[in-house]
Amino acid sequence: MTKYIFSGMLIIALLSVACGEEVEPLAETVPEQNTEITEDTGNESVPPRPSAGRLRVATTTSLYDTGLWSYLEPMFEEEYGVELDVLYAGTGKALEWGLRGDVDVITVHSRAREEQFVEEGYGLARIPFAYNYFLIAGSPDDPAGLEGMMPEEAFTTLMNSGEAVFVSRGDDSGTHGKEKAIWAAAGYDYDDVRTSGDWYVEGGSGMGPTLVMADEMNAYTLSDMGTFIAYQNHLDLEPVVDQGDVLLNVYSVLEVTSSRNPEMAENLVEFLTSETVQELIGNYGVDEYGIQLFTPCAGLDM
Repeated sequence: MTKYIFSGMLIIALLSVACGEEVEPLAETVPEQNTEITEDTGNESVPPRPSAGRLRVATTTSLYDTGLWSYLEPMFEEEYGVELDVLYAGTGKALEWGLRGDVDVITVHSRAREEQFVEEGYGLARIPFAYNYFLIAGSPDDPAGLEGMMPEEAFTTLMNSGEAVFVSRGDDSGTHGKEKAIWAAAGYDYDDVRTSGDWYVEGGSGMGPTLVMADEMNAYTLSDMGTFIAYQNHLDLEPVVDQGDVLLNVYSVLEVTSSRNPEMAENLVEFLTSETVQELIGNYGVDEYGIQLFTPCAGLDM
């Protein structure tokens, strides 16, 4: 059984938007030498490949921190008689593991990079299976007065406020990519933003720790709504901006071309997109939080 360590909006309608983020060639992230991989405390690298009786999936931190994989894993293992290893990281790191052939399946949330991964031959297909939205969270007093703004206006206000602090994931994750896309939509070059002053802080960690850091600093941050809801009872942060097409957040599953267990990898894709599991995903978190953390979307072009 996989060992897990957990730290822990309303969705109105399905939006159909394209991701505006720019991406670099995926192959550039692959080390020149594929040296032995060892596990470390930050889960930034992965242990050597296990036996053929296991399947390895790399997942974005938001699907991990919300507990969704802990919920689905035993069901998949029981149905298919396989040990499922779930490794969490930002989207950039998860894709890198896929490029190196360290994992069999990837579940991430960065459409442009996923499509590039498939186009360059590293993945068989990009298959959306769930969505929610991003939001900008901040302290209840909303010192920059962002409430009611669109994301682009809110980011512009943060840039020019001179007082408010923004904590970025800064970790090449899907959330970090979405942040860059919002800055671009607001008319700013991201490199200029990140070097513009002490108001901009790069956390360099997952969504949960980033929310905690923003809370401690009385700052703003961009978060997926699932992780925010899962952490909300332990924070003083509140959603201050939660409207705007650019905030759509789609999760996809990709079978890695070099999977060492392709039949089981295909089973996992079919499992996540099956009618039964789609219903489970849609109901996940409702009893505990009173709201959907994810909306199922298998079969939709998102």
